[in-house]
Amino acid sequence: MATFFGEVLSVYSRAVEEDDDDDLTKENEEDEQIRQEIEEKRSVHVHWTSDNDTRSYSDLIIAVGPNATGFISAYVLSSGCWSSVGWVSLWNERSQRSSRTDTAAPDPGEPACILYQQNQNPSVLICQCTYYVAEDQLFQWTEKVLGCVQKRGLSVTVLSECVLAEYKTSDYVSGNGSPFLCALKTGGYTGAIACPLLKQPNIISGLPAAVLSHCQVHQIPAVVYQCYSDVSHPDSLTMETYKSALVCVSSAVKLDPSPSSETLQKFTRVNEVQSNLYT
Repeated sequence: MATFFGEVLSVYSRAVEEDDDDDLTKENEEDEQIRQEIEEKRSVHVHWTSDNDTRSYSDLIIAVGPNATGFISAYVLSSGCWSSVGWVSLWNERSQRSSRTDTAAPDPGEPACILYQQNQNPSVLICQCTYYVAEDQLFQWTEKVLGCVQKRGLSVTVLSECVLAEYKTSDYVSGNGSPFLCALKTGGYTGAIACPLLKQPNIISGLPAAVLSHCQVHQIPAVVYQCYSDVSHPDSLTMETYKSALVCVSSAVKLDPSPSSETLQKFTRVNEVQSNLYT
């Protein structure tokens, strides 16, 4: 269509415009439905074996990573005075198995986030987290797990691990100097610390950082003990490093000073190499 001044104007069909709007609306609805399904699939759920609305603990110990969880299993849970009281189910692309949806308690030998309570002294709650928690699930995890426990009188301790190569310092750190612990605490934590504080510019990340941030906001005393090691798999020397940290947590937590070799081998067994240059 041409105007009197020679300008060419495009002519649109109203019917075509309405069809395009309908298609766009349909696509938006489908995208929203897919987004909701993904969010629901990646949601975090906390399951308890008993219905108890007043879960009051003095200490919550969260172990993250194979060495930290192996230490808890070999040095603490092996005493036999602990029982599973719940678990955390989640799913993401890196999880080793799909989330649990049944009502039965999980097998403690399976990889999962399992909650343990001491039988004789139920004031201590332990959470073994062998799942990978994705970045978009960290907030959910901390809100739901810590939201189940009363904040009054609670103290949180996180045992985590990191490779030695990520430790930043002006001094050279050789393999002979590892493994070692560094701590990072909230402003309200006044308890004893078993190791030096983590120096800048070193940081913690992932689930330990999310838990520490949650505790800082909600004024819950908390400390993270991060172990730096030069091995890429669980080993007994790295596990033993956490002993000094747990001694400062609570006198109610009894450690097995020298687990049997059979017990340690359950958690330090390295997966066989599937293939290499020579086979």
